[in-house]
Amino acid sequence: MSKEEHFQILNQTVDKLAAKESLKGLFHEHRDGDPLPSAKALDEIIDLARAILFPGFYGKSSMNIHTMKYQIGVSVERLHKLLSQQILAGLCFGLVSEECGCPSEAPCLDMASSLALKVIERLPEIRRVLATDVEAAYNGDPAADSFSEIISCYPVIKALTNYRLAHELVLLGIPLIPRMMTEMAHSETGIDIHPAATIGEHFTIDHGTGVVIGATCIIGNNVKLYQGVTLGAKSFPLDSDGNPIKGIPRHPILEDNVVVYANATILGRITIGEGCVVGANVWVTKSMRPKTKKFKKEKIDNLELEYNEGMGI
Repeated sequence: MSKEEHFQILNQTVDKLAAKESLKGLFHEHRDGDPLPSAKALDEIIDLARAILFPGFYGKSSMNIHTMKYQIGVSVERLHKLLSQQILAGLCFGLVSEECGCPSEAPCLDMASSLALKVIERLPEIRRVLATDVEAAYNGDPAADSFSEIISCYPVIKALTNYRLAHELVLLGIPLIPRMMTEMAHSETGIDIHPAATIGEHFTIDHGTGVVIGATCIIGNNVKLYQGVTLGAKSFPLDSDGNPIKGIPRHPILEDNVVVYANATILGRITIGEGCVVGANVWVTKSMRPKTKKFKKEKIDNLELEYNEGMGI
């Protein structure tokens, strides 16, 4: 191949890659000076948040009670700065330049700083709720020897820390950044929790790998899931153009004290009543009355296992 042919192929390829018709929905144009969300900065934010919420388990291992206030103070200050920058990046990323309405960067940064402060103000409550999650994981697993083991080793606590922090950002209307945080936990743990989902206290996921919790899920208190559980949407209502209608409730509601075993799939805006048990490998698309059970009949070694199946409503 001649040099002329070589450069001709490169030029033709570049022309195709830069063509507007090929970039529809795949290109983000932002104003000069607007920041872009940073995965590296968000990674540091998560590390700082975990170290603040669980001092001595994450971050500096030399943490002691006499210097804790100072060390947490330094971490909180750094967290506020990074979080302000990333909230600003999320706000700018979610808006086209004509819609931003900000005459300069300073007012937007002030707003982002205020929003970051609101999130940090919620950290004591986030810690309190996470403590109930740690307790639920410990009480629900006979293999766990201590709370310390749960915090240090169990993927559910890492995933829930990301989720509970990201959920606060969702409640404040911050775009993009919350989803990036929970996707970081998804990559780290295999647990996929949408930050817009609502999850109560004393929540745990045993093992965790492959769990999916959709955006409009509502989960009560004292709920336990096992690996491979999907809380998903059954179908997507379409608009007149055939596109999915967004923003409508489409995922399950799990009331208090529900247990869902491995690889169960629960789909649609249905309610799994208080105290229900959903067995492994079960497909549920109808609501279950409180304190009922739904299991799959199987034959193991020629012994048929009969289970009480919950009535759908």
